[in-house]
Amino acid sequence: MTSQPFSKVLAELGTQSLYVINPSIPKIDYIPLDLSVSNEELQTVDVSSPDALETYINNHIKTHNGVVAYGGYLETRGIYRRSAYFNDANPDTERNIHLGLDLWIAANTPIYTPLDAEVHSFNNNTNFGDYGPTILLKHHINNIEFYTLYGHLSLASIENLRVGQTFQQGEQLATLGDASVNGDYAPHLHFQMIKDLQGYVGDYPGVCAKADLAFYQENCPDPNVLIALN
Repeated sequence: MTSQPFSKVLAELGTQSLYVINPSIPKIDYIPLDLSVSNEELQTVDVSSPDALETYINNHIKTHNGVVAYGGYLETRGIYRRSAYFNDANPDTERNIHLGLDLWIAANTPIYTPLDAEVHSFNNNTNFGDYGPTILLKHHINNIEFYTLYGHLSLASIENLRVGQTFQQGEQLATLGDASVNGDYAPHLHFQMIKDLQGYVGDYPGVCAKADLAFYQENCPDPNVLIALN
């Protein structure tokens, strides 16, 4: 049997009602959020402070009568400058281009798997500004294998997890962590799609440098194609 192109599989999946947080929240209540370096509003916000950033995001959601803020795919961000884990004096090799979709909502919010899945790996990635607790799921759709990554989770999310454990579509996978465990960020889910894990276990780059963008854009398609928020 010939496999469909990955892009076609994703497009077909995106026509379904898939979700990674509470399905009772209608998609009209998801509000776009711009955290790029071109957003002039952020010039007055201390984005290195999780409390200041959370206040900004919560006000943005409230102003637009929403429940969840979302965005960030291929967004060039200044927030990573606070951490030596991302920073680099060379603008071509500094990692500041975001490769996932962020969903900003309160800590302890339940996270669900959008598709039938098997746990590939998990880890607590504790570098400053990193994911914190992270889960990678493996999916098989129409003879195509791919992965989804869930970052900035609670510690409880990985305490009793097992490699090879299976989850059904729509089953709760985890809960969101707070700044004390999630890499020092305002609470949110980093949701990323990955074709080839390149041997990574419990981790995969969620931010890339300009010099590597072409590769990562191909290997990490826009997650919004899958969950269709716009």
